Amino acid sequence: MNGPTLQRTAADCAEELPGAHLEHPFGPDWEVFKVRDKVFMLMTEVPGRPVVILKAEPREALALREHNSHITRGYHMNKKHWITLEGGDGIDKKLVRELVTESYRLVVAHLPKAEQPVDPDTYASATRASR
Repeated sequence: MNGPTLQRTAADCAEELPGAHLEHPFGPDWEVFKVRDKVFMLMTEVPGRPVVILKAEPREALALREHNSHITRGYHMNKKHWITLEGGDGIDKKLVRELVTESYRLVVAHLPKAEQPVDPDTYASATRASR
């Protein structure tokens, strides 16, 4: 998957998530997707190539980085809790959608219960089952 397709796939997935919205708080070069004012995905070409930056569980982030050279530590984010995806071999639409949904779910899980647009314990598995 090339960089522009990566970003389009990620954006399409993010736009489908309940309560998600797009902002540009850092200017036009950064697309920032939030749920209840908490960031779950960023997209930019600032590092010289199209990238998608997502939240990830630390152990999962490590495993992803070890198994795919197109997944690296979060660009300008906490290196333990965020990953950066760029286009390349091994990055397909299914993986991108899974990682975007997981990033969203991780952020929703840390919201107060009354503000959660979905149940983070069941949302990702229900979404996978419907595809």
